[in-house]
Amino acid sequence: MLYGRGTEQDRIRRMLVRAGAGDGDGAGGASGALVIHGEAGMGKTALLEYARGLAGPGRVLRTVGIESEMELAFGGLHQLLWPVASLLERLPRPQAAALSAAFGVSGEAVRDRFALGTAVLAILSQAAGGGPLLCVVDDSQWLDRASLDALVFAARRLHREGVVMLFAVRDGVPGGHIGGLPQLLLRGLDSAAVDALLTDRVVALSPYAREQIVEQAQGNPLALLELPASLTAEQRGGQLNPVALPAGLSSPSSRIQEAFQAQIRRLPDATRAMLLVAAADDSGDLDLVLRASARFGAALEDLEPAEDATLVLLSEHTLAFRHPLIRSATYQDAALARRLAAHRALADALTGDRGAGQHADRRAWHLAAATTGADEAVAAEMVGVAERAGGRQGTASASAAYERAAQLTVDPAARAQLLAAAAITSAEAGQFHRTAALTDHINALALDPRMLADLARVRAIVELDRGSPGRAARILLECADRIGQCADLAPVLTEAVQSAQSSGDRRLLADVAARLPDSPQYAMARAMTGPLDAVREPAPGPGPGTGAAELPHAGHGDGEGEDGFAERILAGVHGLLFADHRAALDTAAACVRDCRTQDVVGWLHTSLHLLAEARLSLGLHEEARAAAEEGLAVAGQFGRRHRETYLRATLATLAALQGDHERCTGLGEAALEHADAHGIGLAAAHALRALGLLDLGAGDAGSALARLEAARDRAGHPVLTAFLLPDLVEAAVRAGQVERAAHAVAVMTRWAGAAQQPAAWALARRCQALTSSGAGAGEHFTAALRLHEEGTAQPFERARTELLYGEWLRRERRRSDARGRLRSALETFEGLGARAWASRARTELQACGETLDPAGRRDELLDRLSPQEREVVRLAATGATNRQIAARLFLSPRTVGHHLYRAFPKLGVTTRNDLPLLLDRDR
Repeated sequence: MLYGRGTEQDRIRRMLVRAGAGDGDGAGGASGALVIHGEAGMGKTALLEYARGLAGPGRVLRTVGIESEMELAFGGLHQLLWPVASLLERLPRPQAAALSAAFGVSGEAVRDRFALGTAVLAILSQAAGGGPLLCVVDDSQWLDRASLDALVFAARRLHREGVVMLFAVRDGVPGGHIGGLPQLLLRGLDSAAVDALLTDRVVALSPYAREQIVEQAQGNPLALLELPASLTAEQRGGQLNPVALPAGLSSPSSRIQEAFQAQIRRLPDATRAMLLVAAADDSGDLDLVLRASARFGAALEDLEPAEDATLVLLSEHTLAFRHPLIRSATYQDAALARRLAAHRALADALTGDRGAGQHADRRAWHLAAATTGADEAVAAEMVGVAERAGGRQGTASASAAYERAAQLTVDPAARAQLLAAAAITSAEAGQFHRTAALTDHINALALDPRMLADLARVRAIVELDRGSPGRAARILLECADRIGQCADLAPVLTEAVQSAQSSGDRRLLADVAARLPDSPQYAMARAMTGPLDAVREPAPGPGPGTGAAELPHAGHGDGEGEDGFAERILAGVHGLLFADHRAALDTAAACVRDCRTQDVVGWLHTSLHLLAEARLSLGLHEEARAAAEEGLAVAGQFGRRHRETYLRATLATLAALQGDHERCTGLGEAALEHADAHGIGLAAAHALRALGLLDLGAGDAGSALARLEAARDRAGHPVLTAFLLPDLVEAAVRAGQVERAAHAVAVMTRWAGAAQQPAAWALARRCQALTSSGAGAGEHFTAALRLHEEGTAQPFERARTELLYGEWLRRERRRSDARGRLRSALETFEGLGARAWASRARTELQACGETLDPAGRRDELLDRLSPQEREVVRLAATGATNRQIAARLFLSPRTVGHHLYRAFPKLGVTTRNDLPLLLDRDR
């Protein structure tokens, strides 16, 4: 029975009821996830047991985090899903392969963390069979990071599978917080619940003893049960002195641990020895505990006193502590020498056949725990653990193993290399605070140029997400100065260029430019950092037309990967900056594809951002939104705040084009706030440009001009301002401040000359038209439209030129000519969903004397759908199956089916075969 938890129980009960309530559309009931957190002893485990009882036999999967096994990659996932491993054959091959690798069955590496997360979601959906299926994860704060990431990834994407996931997390444990999921905080019991619990569950206490227990427990249920158990009969009767209860400790959880320790100390020595061995490993393997305990002369019968005291629960093959704090109390109460001996005994018991294969890592960790000084042999074993963990994407485990290996070696050079490896893998795991701490202890003088370069790039990543891009660029430049001309210089300088651009610092960009060698390899970087007038033609370098997809892959620039990826991203950015938008799109698409197929996870969010911007520049607004939303989700998953800021600005821009004031303002201001706080000048420029576009579309030219001039100032370099200068020129002209557009027009003209692309010249001529008068303006407009036709299709920009030309023609009293331009602009704006711009075109047409029939306007069908429904429908229209869509969007096939079931009536169709024609019409 639970006391004082009626509200919490009701919340869990309703989750399970909803999960079991399918709605006849082929999907299960409503899935859900909940993180139950609080200090030790608050009843988290009891609530999980309550949920298990409600779900019933055969409808529960369970795993428990074990502190001593936190470094064993995928151990928790294996424990949870092994009972349903037979369902692997029902999954798509990549997902089945990912789970088989995580389980250690196939011997292969987990090459795609997103495929693994999707596979977890898919197998849970299969296991639910419509639901409800309950997954409980106790002591999540001690689950290995690889397992927790995969499970949280799946939990965030639950929808209609009939699955309920409950995570229990102890507060106050480093790294224990789980974000992005609903939270339930367990507080202390109220006085009525305390009174009921003590009355029902505790032997008689004198009023004084009861008062002391209540004061000490502070409403903690476990403390209310365990503190009385630590007292003698006389003490329970009232013979208490000031130290009878463990007074003065910091929290009820520490007082509970003291109570458990008091019980443990009353046990026989042999029993305590066996409990210590079990606490040191806590694998639950009774046979292993017995074999290791034999070294201390203990046998099975010595466990009886602990079992009688209900400190442990035994079955034929397993041993489990009744509560995690009992394990902790056992281990912490033992002297250091006894703990070391317990770990040594466990390592010896795992030696031989039982120590091979899946036990090798556990044996190595026990050896390391039993070693107090340097030991090169054990250090070598820990390096093996790290390499195996890294191969299975257990990067947090790999980092811990590398760090322990560094502590065990006496060679200063080897120690520096191992600490650098620990720092690099911790960054890949998103543990940026730990990365920073590790780098403080590395002797950089002992590193070879390759490791020094890798370490500098990792330090720059941490600085990007925790500090500023300016400081990140300085870290990379310092490294470049140290390693000199070598093969590892190129990626360092490439990422220095991108960090410096992100800062918006002109002086820093000049410092980077000064270090770029005068060779064709760095031509693109020089074009992006030097003066515009020095760029005579498109900079040579890798691009889609020259085999970008075949370039080598990336290194540790924004995460993990192989050499060359930073250069590919730079090529794509170069395409965007110099109006070669189709090249940028092809490069971005190739980067995203390779991120997915080759597990270059650390670059995926950056590649998706590049893809979103390339699609946006080409007027592919729905596709751009899909890429940006996925990129934002990926960046959030791995804590990449720097890239999140840019992606929010991209989404704000798309919202501005649609005239969605609330969404644009929310995203734009959030991006601007973070950018200003961390010196991300270029991201601030993109956010301000989005807000300026919103104002411009709404007709508030004065506000738009102020925002766009602020955006220009934040970007810091002329080539980085070209994307917003046409908006600034238009805002200045519409606000009656033509003189404030003169400099922007001059920069646009120089930029177009450097880019030598029709698309660039089209925008430059449009700007010249807006600031000209008479026949000259008309010539510039017609030239701009001709250039739009010659270059890569940019429907939104062409429509804006037509709108502005139509407005000019109307003012010139050429209404017939104006109507043709304005009708074309209106049709494009409506097709793109650019409502504010369509409204402007419609107003101009009416001013030209044309009568518009509102009922004749094309329905904006996709606006009826949620963003997730839109993306599912878009993919279904390409012929993709539910499984393929699920893998692409990190959903379950059941959820995909539910989205289609909801979308069809809104679109007025009955089958997916109707979607291609419908979407083509809607565009």
